[in-house]
Amino acid sequence: MNSDKSSTSNRKKEHLELCLTDKVSFKLKTNGFENYEFKHYAITEVDINKIDFRSKFLGKKINFPFLISCMTGGTDEANNTNAQLASVAENIGIPIGVGSQRQALENEKYSNSFQIVRKNAPNVPILSNIGAAQIVQLKSISSLHKIIDLVEADALVIHINPLQELLQDEGEINFKGLLKKIKMIVNKINLPVIVKEVGSGISYEAAIKLLNVGVQGIDVAGAGGTSWAGVEILRSKKNKNNQFWDWGLPTSFCIKEVSKLKKKYKFILIGSGGISNGLEAAKALALGADLFASARPVLIKLSEEGAKGTEDFINGMFDEIKQIMFLTGSKNLKELRYKKLIQRNFLI
Repeated sequence: MNSDKSSTSNRKKEHLELCLTDKVSFKLKTNGFENYEFKHYAITEVDINKIDFRSKFLGKKINFPFLISCMTGGTDEANNTNAQLASVAENIGIPIGVGSQRQALENEKYSNSFQIVRKNAPNVPILSNIGAAQIVQLKSISSLHKIIDLVEADALVIHINPLQELLQDEGEINFKGLLKKIKMIVNKINLPVIVKEVGSGISYEAAIKLLNVGVQGIDVAGAGGTSWAGVEILRSKKNKNNQFWDWGLPTSFCIKEVSKLKKKYKFILIGSGGISNGLEAAKALALGADLFASARPVLIKLSEEGAKGTEDFINGMFDEIKQIMFLTGSKNLKELRYKKLIQRNFLI
């Protein structure tokens, strides 16, 4: 099931094209945020104009707790996409992740599609990115230094995608030794390591094992947004196993469960997976996420309305979060996280 190097760029191009359509959404499963309601606080005294989201992430100042999630790179099309997304991140003051840098290790032809990110976003946190399948095969830490240096990264993201690899025609399903390799990387590179799923979610049990080997951040990347099983089923010439299209743990469930570990571990919790508006984002933050992240909604907005429209979309989400904070009597995110959500079945 190993893929040859010449196919990697074409595969990334197909991924990018499919993610600009609605064909790859989860069909039956949602991210689960509709199961929660905010408690309305009728006697709010919050000054909405004084709500301030500024904080630090990976040692750098950011204006909003929002990450443009790891998406693309390694194709001609990605060069322009990453250039525009990086400019958006810099203008707003938010972190950005690049797509899998496997291609950068295989072929230097597309290095600029990654380098353009730091060029256009000199002041914000940037996340390097490599897959679990490549980590398992890792012979030397030098290859990781190469991709980190390529984007002048502030952290390394390891994306774990067993379902996607399982259904991909070119997939690599040997994950044996993954935790051992992650522990080695944590101990040998001088950067925070963040582990993310790609749409099937990270459970409480998996998170404990990751934190025990020293991982400093977890991006749950739960079910409810892009189905990467669906992407690979659509791409596949031999695998049409649609029963896995909706496989995964809903985003809201993952955030709620993994956030419980903050009582014992110090780590960054990123909530992602189908978050496309301010209401869902506010619920992710209220459930315990330190930041939330989006990929496909941002990509679609960029395609339809350009960089300016994308900036307006992100700013609009935070205007909506401010309104929710006003209506719940929350002066800051710490207060938003304190008993401001109720589950819908409690309302019956």
